Amino acid sequence: MVAHIFFDHDDKCLRLLDQRRLPLEEAWVVCRTPEDIVSALQTMVVRGAPAIGVTAAWGCVLAALRGGSGDALEVAFERIAAARPTAVNLRLAVERMRRVRNTVGQHPADPAALQGRLMDEAAAMQAEDAAACERIGRFGAQLLENGDTVLTHCNAGALATAGYGTALGVVRAAVDRGKRITVIADETRPFLQGARLTAWELARDNIPVRVACDNACALLMAKGLVQRIVVGADRIAANGDTANKIGTFGVAVLARYFNIPFYVAAPLTTFDPSLPDGGGIPIEERPVREVTHIGAQQLTPANVPVYNFAFDVTPATLISAIITDAGVLRPPFAAAIAGALA
Repeated sequence: MVAHIFFDHDDKCLRLLDQRRLPLEEAWVVCRTPEDIVSALQTMVVRGAPAIGVTAAWGCVLAALRGGSGDALEVAFERIAAARPTAVNLRLAVERMRRVRNTVGQHPADPAALQGRLMDEAAAMQAEDAAACERIGRFGAQLLENGDTVLTHCNAGALATAGYGTALGVVRAAVDRGKRITVIADETRPFLQGARLTAWELARDNIPVRVACDNACALLMAKGLVQRIVVGADRIAANGDTANKIGTFGVAVLARYFNIPFYVAAPLTTFDPSLPDGGGIPIEERPVREVTHIGAQQLTPANVPVYNFAFDVTPATLISAIITDAGVLRPPFAAAIAGALA
């Protein structure tokens, strides 16, 4: 595993491993202001719902360290919360930091006290997420059989969380328990999180992994090369409808056709009980250049419009189980989710 979110207490900055430059280069982006955090979130320096939440929390710390208080601090908090719309962890993290600020007071007599409380809260959130992922791994490992090949979509590993990972946490935990597990990481176009990030993580951990084109998933399943599918999540509605990286819905449809278990792995912080179903989940549209170019190389004809929806919603009816840090939830999901959140 790799530590990719590091707060430097001496230099009062947040250091983020630049996921845009993996797997060929390990470079770090230094964030000193809330604006730096917003830019890092929007340009995919860091991505993955839990990691986005942890980064946002540290962004609130940076806002306070830069002398923010009162209305100015609230403006910075809201700017961070609005950086990306789909991952519920982002706004939840900022709300949690708001509660700490409100406890101390809008205009604290001792700004250092507020800064210290916010630092403690951000550090606690980071530690809690890593621990939650390890619990997800322990619960999910029971669902994998020795010799299974697991198909993943996007990257739901250490890079997408505070450490260990959700979907890849399940794989890691199964391997730690002596099970022989192989992973197929589909590319996950257009940002190639599977090809670049999932494959990089697993190769570092010496877990067998192969990369496959997104449009090979049906053939791989038809050939019997996939026994389980495990994906992460960016937001889960009260009925179990799950938003994840674009293309997840299609993989779930194929899994149902081929009768392959389709599992979602996510901490309870990714659930949004305010939404009765997935119809209310906002779907981010990202810059078209992610589709039209790879690096400086243009792939599509000039002036031809493109779609670049970053996420889709998989209906709960296609999900075999949701693996959480509180246990494995099974249909009917509405009751199971309500019970877990209670």
